[in-house]
Amino acid sequence: MRDDPFFILVVIAVLLVAGILLFGIGTFGKGGDFNRKYANKIMRWRIGAQFVAVCLILAYVWLGRGAQ
Repeated sequence: MRDDPFFILVVIAVLLVAGILLFGIGTFGKGGDFNRKYANKIMRWRIGAQFVAVCLILAYVWLGRGAQ
């Protein structure tokens, strides 16, 4: 499983979502002008990255069933 490049892509996508989420939470907690200006943009990036990650996970599971 760890040698599969598609699995590595899925892990990278999930880590990217987690990173964007943590960045958004950090800016929200700090507040200020940066948060007011970029909070919605960061949320949109997270939602888009999360959509891609979920699609990759579903594709990995679906393609993995065909290999059995």
